[in-house]
Amino acid sequence: MGWNETYPRPQLRRDSFLAVSEGWTLNGREIRLPFSPQAPLSGFTDKAPEELDYRASFSIPAGFLPEGSRLMLNLGAVDQSCQVLVNGSSVCRHEGGYLPFSADITDALRPGPNELRVLAVDTLSTDYPYGKQSKKPHGMWYTPVSGIWQTVWLEAVPAHGAVRSVEMTSGLDGVTFDVDTDAGSLRLTVPDAGIDVTSHDTSIAVTIPDPRLWTPEDPYLYNYALETPTDRVEGYFALRTVTVEDRGGVTRLCLNGKPVFLHAVLDQGYFPGGHFLPADPSGYGEDVLRVKSLGFNALRKHVKIEPEEFYCACDRLGILVIQDMVNSGEYSFPRDTLLPTLGFTRRSDTGSAVSQRRRELFEGQAAGEIARLKNHPCVIGYTIFNEGWGQYNSDRLYTKFKSLDPTRFFISASGWFAGERSDADSRHVYFRSKVLKRARRGKFLILSECGGFSRRIQGHAAEDRKNYGYGKRLDSEEALTERIARLYEEMVLPSLENGLCGCVYTQLSDVEGETNGLYTFDRQVLKVNPRALREIAAQIRLRFANLAGG
Repeated sequence: MGWNETYPRPQLRRDSFLAVSEGWTLNGREIRLPFSPQAPLSGFTDKAPEELDYRASFSIPAGFLPEGSRLMLNLGAVDQSCQVLVNGSSVCRHEGGYLPFSADITDALRPGPNELRVLAVDTLSTDYPYGKQSKKPHGMWYTPVSGIWQTVWLEAVPAHGAVRSVEMTSGLDGVTFDVDTDAGSLRLTVPDAGIDVTSHDTSIAVTIPDPRLWTPEDPYLYNYALETPTDRVEGYFALRTVTVEDRGGVTRLCLNGKPVFLHAVLDQGYFPGGHFLPADPSGYGEDVLRVKSLGFNALRKHVKIEPEEFYCACDRLGILVIQDMVNSGEYSFPRDTLLPTLGFTRRSDTGSAVSQRRRELFEGQAAGEIARLKNHPCVIGYTIFNEGWGQYNSDRLYTKFKSLDPTRFFISASGWFAGERSDADSRHVYFRSKVLKRARRGKFLILSECGGFSRRIQGHAAEDRKNYGYGKRLDSEEALTERIARLYEEMVLPSLENGLCGCVYTQLSDVEGETNGLYTFDRQVLKVNPRALREIAAQIRLRFANLAGG
């Protein structure tokens, strides 16, 4: 199914869904949504402007909006800021390019066709979270995304008694539903667990008989339905816990109370046709299966927030996700990369000069990201800052964000420039292999970036870009596989003795001119020997189990 046929909010589904997918124009030119104007699949042939004027029309089918209901307009993401108008009336404004937002447009409707207009501005201001976007793509900087880049859709909700949101907190044998609604009663059914309860409270806690825990090996999901006198929504949950525990004097990351090793790859979420999106949502599941087939059990979603379909694919197929916050602020190669790579990894961030506006935009989006992903069992932790880029007050932000979700771990600073407060001691090692020293007291040790070895495949790389990767360029499957194997043998496996709990290899696929992926950018060529990578994964599992009991 394509983007405009797939329900965009799988964790809170209603029967009501109507994509606004036809007849869109951008600054007078036709464009195919939900793809950004920079994506070839959008069909937009002009250069993406900084001021974007989207227009479309829609009509409400007979019976879609029952009497007494309200019509909600939902937009998955618009980069960087926008105003939305219906029939000339402003219905909402939004800032930030990665999170969904909604507006009640009922009072702006008229009979027959309705005019929808989205006025967006994207100057690629670094006050906003922006990730790897660049006006001049090169190396590790990629083509930007502007304006609308996720589904625009309508739903009918009851005027009273609607389920506005559901927050689920699960353990090993039960789950608590906290429901935002003005309804006087709630009915919760969990068919697989034989649960059917009615409550007059908006918080419902249930115990699951014979609980089946969610793991990458057995990603079991329980379906549920919540009903009020006027509304019904469906979704799913899983039973699993994430904890950081002392095990024999070594701090371990635990899944469901058992030590777990995060054998992960970096995933930046770029695709050649759809740019920020695969051609259709099934592309997410295909990527998950690709990395699982190589023996990996985790992804680090790097400085990008995905549509919810990505996280649902990870929930369903069973892969752990370390989710990055999306950075803002100016990047400095000497300060943020060169000097730390040479060993200068200490720097205080308490005196960083950060404008109030950038603070509000970054912290507001990060809080929204945590709230949005709370119900996804695949998401086990967050990275707040990456390699000092845009970093400020990391200790304060650790405390703030941890209070919003104490059920997951938080890495305050990935790579270097660590403060005092963090659940993990995170290291980045490129261009060499070395056995890692033990983590700082009370923190689990993770090698959160390494590798990045380059192999360019003719016909599957950006021909107009200079080749970019780490280390000497390798020219065969055998050479790349051998270099990766040597990294794990010389650095990762020996570091298990010092309490290493995870390793993130850079990266899942090439991105534009960056050719250091396990797969090519188009995902058509696997550049390594899959059997050899599965053997590496098996060695890690065996040695980690002997050391940690996981």
